[in-house]
Amino acid sequence: MKGPLFYSKILLFGEYGIIKDSKGLSIPYNFFKGALKVSKEPTQEAIASNKSLQDFAVYLEKIEKDEIVQFDLKKLQIDVAAGMYFDSSIPQGYGVGSSGALVAAIYDKYAHDKITVLENLTREKLLKLKEIFGLMESFFHGNSSGLDPLNSYLSLPILINSKDNIEPTGIPSQSTTEHKGAVFLLDSGIVGETAPMVSIFMEKMKQEGFRNMLKNKFVKHTDACVEDFLQGDIKSLFSNIKQLSHVVLDNFKPMIPKQFHTLWKHGIETNDYYLKLCGSGGGGYILGFTQDLEKAKKALKGYPLEVVYNF
Repeated sequence: MKGPLFYSKILLFGEYGIIKDSKGLSIPYNFFKGALKVSKEPTQEAIASNKSLQDFAVYLEKIEKDEIVQFDLKKLQIDVAAGMYFDSSIPQGYGVGSSGALVAAIYDKYAHDKITVLENLTREKLLKLKEIFGLMESFFHGNSSGLDPLNSYLSLPILINSKDNIEPTGIPSQSTTEHKGAVFLLDSGIVGETAPMVSIFMEKMKQEGFRNMLKNKFVKHTDACVEDFLQGDIKSLFSNIKQLSHVVLDNFKPMIPKQFHTLWKHGIETNDYYLKLCGSGGGGYILGFTQDLEKAKKALKGYPLEVVYNF
């Protein structure tokens, strides 16, 4: 048995801001993927994943009481008892949606009356899917917006206008000729945990100064970045990313691993590249933007870069 593939995602813009109704833009990232499988000779990872699915099945039984979604729990329990696990290349704690892909795979296989990608995806259907996925993914994160599983399930870029206004979107096609500018992932080499980072953020939100900064700087530049990216306005995009990178360095230091503070600052000072958080931060991947990939590679020598998108 092998299920369909579900891909990782990258939230290009909107981390933390979408909690406070900023815009956001999330894109599928096909480099990492996962599928539900059963193996005759399970590895240690498969056994651990199967154990997690047993607990997840118990949790799904509880959320069925909300009556927003119903699952074929009998079939799920039979498959889990047979050793089913989520075979995934998506690194956990890296901000690229490992639990999101698993949630999408379970919904796809076991949900009754599921909303499919093939039907006309109205705003109501998208919001319902997001709500279902948020409930399901809360098992892994304590609190989830449902966006990661939504992205993985639909395999489409998603534009977040506000909490209650999301839509699939097209992004400018990648440059095939010049390939000079790029969005890339920088591996911090540290696993990040979402929950502690979010609680640091929520604690900071109690300060009026932080709330004002979020509204007047962070959300402002995030919104501008989303609009520039979708319109293909590269000059304005990089001007706003520079500002955003600066705001994050000044106000989100706990979310940036210590050894990257200097590297972060160096990018802003030289304009060779700009770094921003990928997901909640604290480790995992860091997102980078550059107008000259070769320059960025030289400046970040010794750090493995994965290109996500070419300008």
